[in-house]
Amino acid sequence: MGFNLKIIYKLAIGTCLLFLLGGCIGEDYDFSPPTVRISAYDTANIVLKEANLDWHGEDNKSYKKETKDILKLGEEQEALTVESGTDGYLEFDSEDFAVKELTAYVVDTNKQEIKLDKTDRSFNFPKEKGKYVFVVLLNTDLGSAQYVGNIVVK
Repeated sequence: MGFNLKIIYKLAIGTCLLFLLGGCIGEDYDFSPPTVRISAYDTANIVLKEANLDWHGEDNKSYKKETKDILKLGEEQEALTVESGTDGYLEFDSEDFAVKELTAYVVDTNKQEIKLDKTDRSFNFPKEKGKYVFVVLLNTDLGSAQYVGNIVVK
């Protein structure tokens, strides 16, 4: 009877290890540039448009894109309308990379830095009313990406 119990324990432990290892092997990672979204806490959100890319994904797959006039591209995007000084946040659809630097700014006639909170990526939209192009610069261990969007502050 003792012999059979040892075999059962070994089979049970082996089966558990197999399931644990199978879960790790089955993981699927996306190494393409992320989709970036900006949201106001009290309104809808928009997906920013990729403007410039120099990104290296899985198996050294390269993602490259060059946009000469990022302001024009930003102005052509669907606008997010927000109240003056509204709290907002920036989010990625995936983050299978290490962020080295993340900055944002808005442009109307002048460039104005957006202060991003490093922990939750929250920020304040501009206090001055107007139309702005929202620009995000992302530098990671897989490369760099630039995104643009259109916001209207009322």
